[in-house]
Amino acid sequence: MSDPLEGLGVFYLGRPADPDTGELAPAPVLYDAADLTTHAFIVGMTGSGKTGLGVGLIEEAALDGIPVIAIDPKGDLGNLALQFPNLSAGDFRPWIDPAAAAREGVTPDALAATTADAWRAGLAEWGQTPERIQRLHDAADVRIYTPGSDAGLPVSVLGSLAPPPDAPTSEAFRDRTEATVGSLLSLVGVSTETSSPEPVFLSAVLTDAWTNGRTLSLADLIGSLLHPPFETLGVMAVDDFFPERDRKALAMRINALVASPAFAAWTQGPPLDADRLFFGPDGRPQVSVMSIAHLGDDERMFFVTKLLGEVLAWMRRQPGTGSLRAVLYMDEIFGYLPPTANPASKTLLLTLLKQARAFGLGIVLATQNPVDLDYKALSNCGTWFVGRLQTERDKARLLDGLMSAAPGTDRASVDRTLSGIGKRRFLLHNVHDAAPVLLATRWTLSYLAGPLTRDQIGTLMAPFKTSIPDGAESSARVAPAPATPLPAPPVPAAGARPDLPDVPQVVLDATSAPDVYVPHVLARVEVAYRRATPPVDHTEALILLAEAADGPVAWNAADILVQRPATMPAPADGATFAPVPVALRDARALARLGDDVKRFIQLSRPLALLSAPALRATSTPGEDERAFRIRLGLLAREARDAQKEDLRTRYQTRLDALTGKMRTAEAAIDREASQASQRKMDTVVRIGTSLLGAFLGGRRSAVSGLGSAARSASRAGKEISDVRRATESLDTLKAQYADLDAELAREMESIDLTLVPEMAPLEPVSVQPKLTDMTVTELALAWVPYTRDADGRLTRA
Repeated sequence: MSDPLEGLGVFYLGRPADPDTGELAPAPVLYDAADLTTHAFIVGMTGSGKTGLGVGLIEEAALDGIPVIAIDPKGDLGNLALQFPNLSAGDFRPWIDPAAAAREGVTPDALAATTADAWRAGLAEWGQTPERIQRLHDAADVRIYTPGSDAGLPVSVLGSLAPPPDAPTSEAFRDRTEATVGSLLSLVGVSTETSSPEPVFLSAVLTDAWTNGRTLSLADLIGSLLHPPFETLGVMAVDDFFPERDRKALAMRINALVASPAFAAWTQGPPLDADRLFFGPDGRPQVSVMSIAHLGDDERMFFVTKLLGEVLAWMRRQPGTGSLRAVLYMDEIFGYLPPTANPASKTLLLTLLKQARAFGLGIVLATQNPVDLDYKALSNCGTWFVGRLQTERDKARLLDGLMSAAPGTDRASVDRTLSGIGKRRFLLHNVHDAAPVLLATRWTLSYLAGPLTRDQIGTLMAPFKTSIPDGAESSARVAPAPATPLPAPPVPAAGARPDLPDVPQVVLDATSAPDVYVPHVLARVEVAYRRATPPVDHTEALILLAEAADGPVAWNAADILVQRPATMPAPADGATFAPVPVALRDARALARLGDDVKRFIQLSRPLALLSAPALRATSTPGEDERAFRIRLGLLAREARDAQKEDLRTRYQTRLDALTGKMRTAEAAIDREASQASQRKMDTVVRIGTSLLGAFLGGRRSAVSGLGSAARSASRAGKEISDVRRATESLDTLKAQYADLDAELAREMESIDLTLVPEMAPLEPVSVQPKLTDMTVTELALAWVPYTRDADGRLTRA
C-alpha cells in the first residue's frame, strides 16, 4: 500500500488538534488539491506559524507537480530552496547565524548539529522521511528572482514594451495595457486612478502602438509625452485634456527613472514571463520565488502589478480545466488589496480571484490582519486558515465573515477555538468540507532559516545563473519570420516584358527601384493532414516561391514563405525583364506544375508531431516538446481527478446507504434502551409493591405480585437482549462502513501515480498528406524585382 501522505492529489498539511486539550489525532489532515482552485486565505499575527503553513502548502504543490509563483515581500519564502535530504550538520552549517549560536553559548558547528538533529526528529514526529525531502528536491527547482537587483536571478521588467499576443479588442489586451500603465505610474509615484489624465494618455499611446504591432521603449513614451502622436483624446484636444506642462512633468519623472544608475537592474535578464516562471526550459514545474524585500514601496507596487498583469495574460491563454494547474501565492497582502483604496494591483487581484478558477489557477493570499484584505476578495476564497489574531476586534471581524461563509457553524464554539488558538494552529474552514477543523501544521521539509541575505540568495542561485543575453527569451508576440532571401540568380539577358496574355502573372513589390524582374513560380497550396490513430485533422497553407529555369522547377530549392508576398498592380518604370523559360510560356504547362508541387509537398513536408502513448495524447501542430509536456502534466492531473470523482461517486451511494442504516440502528438502540429501562423500572416497582404487601399481611396478593414482577423481569431481560442485538448490528454496520471506506482508499491508491508526464517517453508521429487532400489555390508566374550592382550581380530589391 502506498504512503497515505503521498495520496492522490492531496496536500498533507498536518493533523487535527483537539480544541480543548490540544492533543493531536493520529490521522493526517489531507487537503484536496482541486479545492485550491477556489482560492485560500491565510491570516495570523507575527509568530502564529503563518510562514510555516505557507511553505508547507507550496511544498505539497511542488510534490504534486503543481508549479508555483510565490511573491515574497519579507524574504522568508527563499527558505524553500533549503532542502537537505541527507539532514547532515554540514548541510545546515552555512545557514546558521553565528549571532544565534553565541546567544545560546555554543559554536556554530554545534548549533548546526543540534539543528540537524531537531529537523530529523521533527520530521519523524510528523511521519515524514528524508526520502520525502529528496522527492521534493527532484519534483521542482526552486528559483529565487530578485527584480531590480543582481543578488538572485535577474528578470527584465523594463527592457521593452512589446505588444501582447491578444487581439486589440479583447479584455486581455485591455488588462495588459492597464497593468503596464498602472505599474509604471506606481514606480514614478503618480496616481493610477483611471480618471486621471496620466493613465488615460499613456493607455492611449500603448494601445495605438500595440494595435499596429509596434514595440515601445521608455524613451518612446517620453517622446510621446513631449510630442503626442494624436491630437485628441475622446472629443477633447490633447492639450486641453492633459496640458503640455503636466505632460512634461510626467516626462521628467520617467526620464529621471531612465537616467538613474539603478535603472539598468530592471532591464537585465530574460523578460518577465509567467509561463517561464511556472515551468522550466524542459517543461518541468518549478517554484519561482519573487523576492522583493529589497525594494521600496513604490518599486514593490510596480513589480507586483506588472507580474499580476503577466499572470492574468498567461491565465487567459490557457484552456479551461477543473483541476489545479498552477498556484499564485502572495505573502503579506497588506497594501495590495485594501478594502478602501484602489492601488494598481487591486483590480488585477480581484479579477484573478473571480476568474482564475475556470482556468485551474489557485490563488493563496496571506496577511497578519483581516482588515488588510477587501472583503469582496475574501468572499471569493473557499478556504480559510485562521491563526492567532492580534485583537478581539480582529477575531470578531473574522467570526462575522465565517458565519456569513458557513451559516451552520456554531459561533460560540468557533469563538472559543480562536480565543485559545496557539502557535502553529489554524482553524481550517473549507467550503468543500462539512465543518471546520483545528489544524496543527506539519513540520516543513525545507529548513526555515529566516529571511535570507543578498549573499545567501546569490549562493543558492549561482548554479542557475547563465550567460543568456538580456532579452534572449521573451513571451512577447513573435513576428512572422522573414522569408529567406532569394539567392542571386545568374545575370540573365534582359529585355522587354514578354507578352503572355493567357498566363496568370503577379508582380512582387519592391523596397527599392528594381533594375530587372526575374521570373519565378508562385504556388499557394492548402494541405490537409489527416490520420485516424492517433487522431490528426489539421489544415495549413503553404506558400512556395521557386526560381523559373529551363527544365523542371526545382521545388526543393524553393523558399517556403510565411505569408503571401505583397504585389503591385504594374512593374516599376524603366525595369527590364529576364526571359521566361519556354515551359512557362503556356498556361496549360504552368497549370501542370500543380501536380508537381503537390508531390513535392507530400514527400518533403510531412507533419511532425509527438505522441505520449501512456497518456494517449498527441501534440498539436506548432506545439513544441516543452509545451506538450506541460500539457501532459495537466492531462494527467485531469485524468487523475476524473478517476477520483468517479470512485467517490460509485462508493458514495453505498456509503450513504450504510450511513442510513447506522442512523436507523442508533434509533433502534435508543428505543430499545428506553424500553428496557422502563421494563427494569416496572420490575423494581412490582417487586417493591409485592414485598410491601407481604409485609402488611396480604400473602396471596404478594404471591400474585411477585409472579407479575417475574414476568416483567423476563420482558425486561428480553428488552436488554434486544438492545444488545441492536448494538451488535450497529457495530457490524460500522465495521462494514470502515471496510468500504478502506476499500475506497485502496482503490484511490491503485490509480497509477508512477507516471511523470515531464519524463514520459515520447514517440515521433509523421503524418504524410495525400495528394487528394491538397488543393492548389494559386499558381502564377511571379516577377521578382532585383537590383544590379556595378559588377552586374543581382540582389533582391
